[in-house]
This record gives sequence, C-alpha cells and structure tokens, in this order.
Amino acid sequence: MYAESLTAAGGRAVSEVLDERTTSRKTKSWYLRRLLSFGPDVTIFAVALTVAYLLRFDFEIPQQERISWMVQLPCVILIQFAALRYFGIHRFVWRYVGMAEMNSFLNAACLAFLPILALRLLLPQSFQQLRIPVSVIVMNTILAFVGALGVRVLRRAVYERYQRPGSMRSMTRLSKREKRSTDAKGKRAVLLIGAGRAGMLAAREILSRSDLGLEIKGFIDDDPNKLGSVIQGVEVLGTAQDLPRLVSELGVDHVVITVAHACRKKIRELVKICEQIPVKARIVPGLDEIVGGNVDINPIRDLRIEDLLGREAVHLDEDEVKRFFLGKTVMVTGAGGSIGSELARQVGRFRPSRLLLVERAEFSLFHIDRELRQLLPDVSLVPLVADIGDEARMRQIFSTHLPQIVLHAAAHKHVPMMEFNISEAVTNNILGTQVLGELAGNYGAEVFILISTDKAVRPASAMGASKRIAELVVQNLNQHFATRYAAVRFGNVIGSAGSVIPIFREQIRKGGPVTVTHPDMMRYFMTIPEAAQLVIQAGTMAEGGEIFVLNMGEPVNIYGMAKDLITLSGLKPFEDIDIIFTGMRPGEKLFEELETTDEHLTKTRHPKIFIGKIATFPEEYVRHSLRSLAKLSKSGQEDELRRFLSQILPEAQLDQNSRVEAYVPKADSRFAVGSAS
Repeated sequence: MYAESLTAAGGRAVSEVLDERTTSRKTKSWYLRRLLSFGPDVTIFAVALTVAYLLRFDFEIPQQERISWMVQLPCVILIQFAALRYFGIHRFVWRYVGMAEMNSFLNAACLAFLPILALRLLLPQSFQQLRIPVSVIVMNTILAFVGALGVRVLRRAVYERYQRPGSMRSMTRLSKREKRSTDAKGKRAVLLIGAGRAGMLAAREILSRSDLGLEIKGFIDDDPNKLGSVIQGVEVLGTAQDLPRLVSELGVDHVVITVAHACRKKIRELVKICEQIPVKARIVPGLDEIVGGNVDINPIRDLRIEDLLGREAVHLDEDEVKRFFLGKTVMVTGAGGSIGSELARQVGRFRPSRLLLVERAEFSLFHIDRELRQLLPDVSLVPLVADIGDEARMRQIFSTHLPQIVLHAAAHKHVPMMEFNISEAVTNNILGTQVLGELAGNYGAEVFILISTDKAVRPASAMGASKRIAELVVQNLNQHFATRYAAVRFGNVIGSAGSVIPIFREQIRKGGPVTVTHPDMMRYFMTIPEAAQLVIQAGTMAEGGEIFVLNMGEPVNIYGMAKDLITLSGLKPFEDIDIIFTGMRPGEKLFEELETTDEHLTKTRHPKIFIGKIATFPEEYVRHSLRSLAKLSKSGQEDELRRFLSQILPEAQLDQNSRVEAYVPKADSRFAVGSAS
C-alpha cells in the first residue's frame, strides 16, 4: 500500500513537473513571438526620430537638442507604437501585407502625428524638452511609418521569393522524384485573356507558383488602350482577333480566360475562336466558387457548361436578408435535394438560431447535415427524417421546434416519371403542401415559401399541374392565417439531380451516344446558388399571396448545349460522340413559359424578381378540389386523376393518351443523326 501510494504521489509530482515545463515553454514562445513582432517597430521608431534630428541639424546636433532627443524618444515611441496597436497592425500576417493594409498605416501615422504636434504647440516654454520641432515631427512620422510598412513589405518579398509553395527555394525542398516529375513535364505556354484586375491577380498567382508548370507568354485584351502595356511584367500582345496568329507564333498550349464577371455571350465568342484555331480554353474560377469551396488549390480550371450558361452575379440586399433570418428558427423541407441543400447553405450564412433540415431520404440528409456542420459550425442544426405528407410526424416537429420561416422545397419534380405516378405527384406536391402549410399557420410561422416551377404555367404534365395547384393551395392558405404565404417560380437549375446536364455528362463519360429529345427543345436555366439566393430574397419581400417569378434570362437550346458539353470535354460532336434524337417524352413541351411579359408581371425592388398577376381561385372550389384529389390519389385512379386535374385547371394541356404504354427512349426517324443545325 505504501509503495502504491508513493508511486501515485510520484506520478502526480512528475505530471505537475511536466505541466510546469510545458507552461514555461509556451510562455517563452509567447514572449519570443512578441519580441519578434514588436522589436522591429520599436527599433524603427527610435532610428526614425534620430535620423529626423540629424537631418534637421545637418548631422551636428547641439548638446541641448541631444538632451531633448533623449527625453522625447521614449514618449514618441510610446505614442507611435500605441497608434499601431490601435489600428490592429500587429495582427496583420506580414507575408500577406498588400495595398489594402496601407490605409491602416496611413491612419496610424495621422493618429501618432496629431498628439506629438499638439505637444509642440500647446506645451509652455517650461516644458521645452518635450516640444519637438515641427520639421522633426514631419520627418519622423514619414520615416517611422514608411519604415514600419517597408519591413512588412520586405517580409512579404522574402516569402514570395524563398518560402511560398512553388517558389525556387521551396522547390529545392522537393524530393528527387518530385523534381524529376516537375522537370519532365516542363512549362506549358499560355495566353491570358483579359488584362483587368482578375487577369493581374491570375498572372501574379501563376508567376509565383512554378508548381503549376505554366509560362505566361502575354495578355490578350480587346481594349486598344491597353495594347503594349505591361502588367506584372507581362505584355498585352493583342486582341481576341489576334489569337490565331499568337497561338501559332508563340507555341501556346492553351489560353486562360481571366475576364471578371464575363457574360455568357462573351465567353461563347472566346470559346468559338479557340475552337476554330484550335486551342484549349480554360478559365479562372469566380469568387463565389472559391468561397463555396468548389475549386481546389489550382487557380485555373477547365471550362464548364455553367460558364457558357452563366449570367451576371446575383446581388442580394444583405442587410435585409440578415434581418429576415437572424436569430430565427428556419425549416427547409427537401433539405437533401439540390435546391433544398443550397437553401440551407445560403440561410446558414445569415445566422439563424436554428436550422431544421427536413428530408425523408436518410442518406441525403446525412450528407447535407455532415457538410453543414463543417461549413457552419456556429449554427444549430437539427436533422429530421420525415415525410411532409405524414401529418402526425410533421405536427410533432412543428410543436417541438416552432419554426418561424418555412422554405418548402420538398417535391417530386421529374416530369416523365410523374406521368406514370400521378397519384404520388398529387400526394406529395399538392396534399403534402396543404399539410405543411396548415401546420405552419396553426403554429404561428411568420413566412411560408413554396418552391414552384415554370412547368406550372399552362401545364402539359402531371408534375406541372400538381405544382400549379400547390400554388393555389398557398394562395388559399394566405386568406386564413396570419402567416405570409408565397410561391417562387423558376425554371431548370444547372446540375440539379436528375436534370439534363448530369445525364449528358454521364453519357459522354461512357462514350455516348448523347440523347436529345428534340432539336428545337428550349429550356430556361439558372445556377443552383442563383436560384437559392433569389428565393431567399423573394422571401424577404413576401407580404402574402404573391407568386414570385424569377428572371431566367434567355432560353437555351438543349441540342446546342449537348454539343457544347461534348466540345468542352475535349471531344467532337458526331465524330467522337454521337447525338441521337429520341422524341419528346410524356408531359414535355418544346418551350417552357414564365409569363415574363409586362402585361402579366409587376416589378419589385429587385431587378431579377417579379410578381405574377395570377388570379386566385374561390376558397370553396380549392377545398372541394383538394378533398376530391385526396380520395382519387388514395384509390389509385390515375386516369380519373388526370381528368380531374384538367377540370381544375382549364388552361392545362394534359394529354389523356400520353401514358397509354410505357415510354422507351429510341432514335426518332424524323431526325437523322447530325442533320439538325
């Protein structure tokens, strides 16, 4: 027992000694970092005042002024050092100091200059030793803060030259195998298209990273005033029309598009020129991709179809949106889907008190929950496995969490699939919306937003009809509850699950053929982040009963998009990858409509959001229709459901015979492969 107690006591003593040593090392390290951070500034300030006095008195300082200098030195250093601390300059990472930090140095210099000047002007003659000559004050301030900034710029230059990944010194630390690999590849010659700020940043990044294996031969820019100018040591050689000649003369491997906020039309023009040369085109990702974590360490990526379809960035009223979500409990249904997951990401940026993720697919919910916990560590996330049509389960969720804002994205959206499962489209899209909307009203939610679709306009499919009736449900609920109900209608989103672009990419990956339903098929497209941001902005505008319509820009030809995707994959349509036409599928239309004419829409304060002038239906008519739909969907009478949907919506174009037999994609004899233009 004695030995055991002694051992325990000894163990505790050893542990305490180790803790003390660890603490001592941390303390010494802290003091060393502070010394390395503060020491150069103190030294520079002391030298600056000394040099200012030497210049003032032609390097022969009188004895009396020497005494004054010795008295003033600690006071001046203290004031100037305090100015640096006040503006947080010691928190800057020296190796990243740039133009943005110069403003802080300027402010610190002014802050230090004023009290020293005040001492000179306000102190009486009896304090002569503290009254610094004005010329000395001016010279000292300039020397001190230029010196403090210079040290930091020098630190960055050293980092860029010797320590940054890809620099010559850092490359010497590579293993022999890595060196041989890098040397074997050599450097590929590139031209940068766009000599603006984005081009300058891209050039600086490429020049400082030899690990990218790129050599910039020059800039291309259509601004004639920039011709011959030099940016980051790289000359502007010509315009886009000079590309063929320059690519040939300089042996260019590929070009990099570095035009910030380039419109779709401009990128298409550049890609077309590159195809004709031919030379591969790549692009520098936008800030939204970098912030969203959608790019890797390489600052350049291949062109994607999103670049050709992309439009101007969405500008949110950040203050209004933040006030809308800050500190509130927000529910997102269909949180594992393409739109629902992006809504959750966007909402999380505005610091809600709690974010409820409602999703019936467990695997999808697991993925978005895990992602958001890493992306939004400060947001309280509640993953909820639930079906919106399960009233008991949803009532439990509402009573427990009392959501204040409901963003309803859960829906069946695949058009041909719903033609064979009409009862499911009705149950989920219509009756599920009714259940969710009534619970939102009963439990005092402030806002309820339904995600709708352009397929609800004169619907030709069961899915479109179900979403149009869901809009009617929302408008009807708005008349009975204090909750503000609204719907947001938009078209296809690029890259959403089950949409055309992922299907085309998979077909290209497998070697083709790419299947297009009709050469004249047109669709509206927007990116998932753009759609989610506009839904959020529309939610802040909702007063109740609106159907918001998003500006989708110009429609896109699906056949042309298929050819673009093949080309962007480095292949040639009809040579490397075939395109076949399969005929229109059940429920599809050649052209989708958004009703974006002036007669049907009212402008809002956001240029991309409109309010549709869409009449509501009588309350009793809506309620009777919902009861009938519930009975028909439970009985599985899908033909009766189709007829009844057509009765509810006289403008609908539902084909009674569109589901007579199972649809099997096949080559359509009306369209010869490669014949469409």
